[in-house]
Amino acid sequence: VRVSPSNSIVPNVGGIELADALARVLPFTAKDDEARPVFACVNFVAKDGKLTLVGADGFRLAVISLDCDGEGQALINRDELRGIAQALKVARRARVSFEAGGDTIGGYSLIIDTELIRYKWSSVNGDFPDYEKLIPTESNCFAHFDTVEAIRAVNSLKAISDNPKAYPIDLTIGDGKIVMAEPDNKGQAELSADTDGQGTVRIDGQYLAEALKACGGMVEFKLTNAYSPTLFSADGYQLVVMPMLT
Repeated sequence: VRVSPSNSIVPNVGGIELADALARVLPFTAKDDEARPVFACVNFVAKDGKLTLVGADGFRLAVISLDCDGEGQALINRDELRGIAQALKVARRARVSFEAGGDTIGGYSLIIDTELIRYKWSSVNGDFPDYEKLIPTESNCFAHFDTVEAIRAVNSLKAISDNPKAYPIDLTIGDGKIVMAEPDNKGQAELSADTDGQGTVRIDGQYLAEALKACGGMVEFKLTNAYSPTLFSADGYQLVVMPMLT
């Protein structure tokens, strides 16, 4: 970090947009994964006029892209990015760039410049999985619904669960609605949705709540079958969540 009150920058990304992107990716990185350290990182990829941020923990994958000039790639540990989102909101204007070097041969350092501060991180040594192959491209079932109502429904099912830290929820989609049910038939909640096709899947309740919160507003949900990855989408943001096997 270098403070320079007269740091003149030519912004290539909005600070608030970058802060929001970080906030939607960081929760889906792994907290402590010594076996797979890349999962404790945010993958920054700049190419073709886009800056893409990717986070994954082995069960979930979050991807969001912003308009941004430049090229490069860097893996930055989640702990090193603490507080950056808030700082970027204050800065408003930012420039993202990559510098050859870092801790790896042929690697890059990530640089984020604001008008006051330059942040620089060395990329972690490792190869991030080919995340694009993990995003479902086909589905047999689709639903478009309000996350506020859905979060309320999840919370009501959490309240009657025997274990509020581990509570599976069965989602049944079809006929213009989504039915969320506690697997032991202790209760269910129903919300209206634009739907196409029919399907049922079981998702970890906490994962579902966190996915809905990250998407916000109206969300699209795509389902192939009960055992394939599910996809939540909202305004260029994609979140893949693995189902629970029933």
